[in-house]
Amino acid sequence: MYKIEYLDIEPNDAYEKTISKVLDKCFEVENLPKEKLLVGITLTNPENIRKLNQQYRHMDQPTDVLSFPMFEKEEIDQIIQQGSLAYNDILGDMVISIPQVQTQAIEYGHSFERELSYMVVHSFYHLMGYDHIKEEDKEKMRTKEEYVLNLLKIVRD
Repeated sequence: MYKIEYLDIEPNDAYEKTISKVLDKCFEVENLPKEKLLVGITLTNPENIRKLNQQYRHMDQPTDVLSFPMFEKEEIDQIIQQGSLAYNDILGDMVISIPQVQTQAIEYGHSFERELSYMVVHSFYHLMGYDHIKEEDKEKMRTKEEYVLNLLKIVRD
């Protein structure tokens, strides 16, 4: 289940359609019951995401996406393996700066949909406990991200 909120930006059905499509595929690929897990998504602007980045990461700068997982990788793996998910367990929250998504889409030369989709799948895998600090972990995470996007036929232009 997804809960999409808007913070100082206008609601947009196209954003919600893209986010739902990507998260549905992420849940399917990971064999997770989307009806049991809650993902909160906040779509906002650079000013608000900068404040959150400062508050939680001590980095006083805007960013494209922030992820707030509720579980460590080992915990979520164990919960899934044991089948002990309860209804409305919270997988975590993601915060996405829509203006930054637009800027990066232009910078990287692909569509807004592709960039928003990447932000969503990237954040989803952070919620699943993946990271990209070490090169080997980055490779695992990138492989999963690209796999989901390729299944959706959301590729780089």
